[in-house]
Amino acid sequence: MRELCVLLFVLTSASISASELPTMAARPLSLAQAESLWQAANPELRLARSAVAMTEADRLAADRGNNPQASWSGTSINPRTGIGSGPLKDKAVDQVLRVEQLIERGDKRALRTRAAEARRDAAARDADDMARQGHIQLQAAYWDLRQSEEREHVSAAAAQLAAATAAAAEKRVKAGDLARADLARLQVDAMRAENEARTARGDHQKAQISVAYLIGLSREAGNLRTSDDWPSLAILPPNAMPDVGQRPDVLAAAARVAAAEAALDAARALNKRDVTLGVQYERYPPAGTLAPNNTWGLSVSVPLFVAHANEGEIARAVAELDAARELLERSRALAAGDIMRSQADLAAASERRRRIDSELLPAAQTVADAAEFAYAKGASSLMDLIDARRTLRQIQLDAAASRADYAKALAAARFHTSVVIESR
Repeated sequence: MRELCVLLFVLTSASISASELPTMAARPLSLAQAESLWQAANPELRLARSAVAMTEADRLAADRGNNPQASWSGTSINPRTGIGSGPLKDKAVDQVLRVEQLIERGDKRALRTRAAEARRDAAARDADDMARQGHIQLQAAYWDLRQSEEREHVSAAAAQLAAATAAAAEKRVKAGDLARADLARLQVDAMRAENEARTARGDHQKAQISVAYLIGLSREAGNLRTSDDWPSLAILPPNAMPDVGQRPDVLAAAARVAAAEAALDAARALNKRDVTLGVQYERYPPAGTLAPNNTWGLSVSVPLFVAHANEGEIARAVAELDAARELLERSRALAAGDIMRSQADLAAASERRRRIDSELLPAAQTVADAAEFAYAKGASSLMDLIDARRTLRQIQLDAAASRADYAKALAAARFHTSVVIESR
C-alpha cells in the first residue's frame, strides 16, 4: 500500500502541462499556415473580393459614352396601289434612315465615373476591413483551439489520476486500511473528473470545427492541432490614440462620402440639358420614274423641364450625402472605441496572465505536492487531498484561459490599431 501511495504522489507531483502531454492529432497547424489557408479558402473573403470586382465593372460601365441610335422607317404607302414590285430600293415607299446621338452636357460622364471609382475604393476598403476582422477571428479561433487542447489534456490527466486513486483505494478498503466513506468520496471525485474530461473533449472538437471552417479544411477538422506556443508577454506601449483615419472601415466610409458627393454633383448636372443630334437620309422613287427623290435632314432635340427639374433626384442625393457623412463620423467613433477597448483588454489580460503564471500556478502546485506527500504519510485527510487536486486543476485551467485571453487581446490590439507591440 505504501509503495502504491508513493507512486500516486510521484504521478501527481509532476506538473500537468499540456505542452508535455502527447497528442493524437495528425495535422499540426501553425498560425502562419492557418492564415495562409484562410487567405485562399475563406468564403467571406472571397465574397468581399467578388464585390470589388463587381464595382470595378461598374466603373468601366460608367466611364463610357452613349451609343448612337439607328432607325429605319417606311412611310407614304398608298393603300390602293401598294408598295409596287421590284427590290426594296424600287418600292413606292418613302424610306427614311435616321441616326441619332445623345450629347451629354455638364460633365455627367466624368461625374458618373468619379462616383463609381469612389464606390470601387469603398468596396476595396471593405475587403481590407473584412481581412482585418477575419484575422482577429482566425487568431481567436486558433488560440481557442490551443486552449481547448490544454483543457482536454489537463482534464484527461486529472481523470486518469482520480481513477487510479479510486482503484488503489478499493484495494485498501479490502485490506481494511481505508473506510468505505473515503472510497465513496474518491469514486465521486473520479466520476466528476471523467465528466469534466468528456466535456473538454467535446469543446475541443467544437474548436477544431471552428478553425477548420475558417481555413477550408472542414473534412480534416478532427485531425487539426496547434503547433505554435503561446505568445510571450509583450512590452505594452503607453495608451495613445493612433490615427483612426487609416483604419480600413474608416477609409471605406470616407470613400462613400466621396461617392455621395460625386452623385450629388451628377444629380445637379441633370439640369444641364443634354442635346440629341440627328441626321437622316430619305429616299422615295416617284411612280413611273427611274430617278429617286433623295433628301437629307438634320435634327436637334433638348428636354423641356416643364413637369419637373429633377428636384427628387437632387433631394435624394443630398440625403445620401448627409447619411454618408454621419456614417463616417460613426465609423471614426467606433474605431476610437475599438482602440481604447483593445488597449484596456490587453493591459488587463497581460496582468492576469502574469499573476497566474508567476504566482498562482506555482503556489497551487506547491500546495498540491504537499497535500499528496502528507496524505501518503497519513498526515492529512482525504478531503484535503481532493481539495488540493481540484484547486490545482482549476488553476491550470485558469492559466490556459488567461494565456488564450492574452493571445486574443494581443491580436485584437495589433489589428485594431497601427501601434507596434514588441515581444519581450
